[in-house]
Amino acid sequence: MPEQYFIVPAFDPVLIHLGPLAIRWYALAYIFGLLGGWWYGRRLIGNARLWPVQPGTKLQFDDLLIWVTLGVVIGGRLGMLLYEPDYYLANPIEILKVWEGGMAFHGGFLGAALAVILFAWLNKIPVLSYLDIAACVAPIGLFLGRIANFINDELWGRPAWGSSWGMISPSSPFSVFPQGPTPRYPSQLIEAALEGFALFVLFAIMTRFGALKRPGLIAGLFGIGYAAARSFSELYREPDGWWIQDVLTVGQAYSLPMVAAGLGLVIYALAHRPEAPKASDVSKSA
Repeated sequence: MPEQYFIVPAFDPVLIHLGPLAIRWYALAYIFGLLGGWWYGRRLIGNARLWPVQPGTKLQFDDLLIWVTLGVVIGGRLGMLLYEPDYYLANPIEILKVWEGGMAFHGGFLGAALAVILFAWLNKIPVLSYLDIAACVAPIGLFLGRIANFINDELWGRPAWGSSWGMISPSSPFSVFPQGPTPRYPSQLIEAALEGFALFVLFAIMTRFGALKRPGLIAGLFGIGYAAARSFSELYREPDGWWIQDVLTVGQAYSLPMVAAGLGLVIYALAHRPEAPKASDVSKSA
């Protein structure tokens, strides 16, 4: 086995056992992702200088956390049908077994987006501004989720024979070649860096320079940016399946609608810039 291959330690997917309760890294990723997004979203809402029109109150945003949590979990589990339709249609009860792990990002994305849109509409809050907030905070959960994938030793990368940054995973499928275990690209870390860290930094910088004053702009760029990051990462990730005779992976194919929706939002945001309310109007409404 070449010496340059890094040997990934065998992490226990369970952080700690408390009697019959098992606290898993994957669950903690979701919990801290949601809490981190909630904290960061409240800071954005609390900074009136970022907005053309204040998108509701912090208390309203607090209520959104429950909606988004349900949207992510329900959408993420139902989204498993996108990747293994035959299995889950034959065993629908398996979709309900959240405790066994397994979430599909594109399903979770749709569930969270619908939750945000419905909540904002019912509470008469600017929908596009709330989608922008969701786009700003989503990379936090994406980053933590991909780190949890790495710890759980799942979603392996493609074989990386001869690469200086190939890794030997504890449960990576063995190669048929005499070299032994197959070194693989750390696709989970690539996705964490691009989908999580890079998008978070990009949107934080854009927010600082007034991007939130164009409602829908960051939400649109999230759709485009995630699709680009995911499609690039798929070059190093073992595909969940292929689409159109080995031309696109399933993950790339499901990202295409995000590009189309993102472009639509970006075009709309650049063409429409709402004016901030006049001081006289604010005083009358108060």
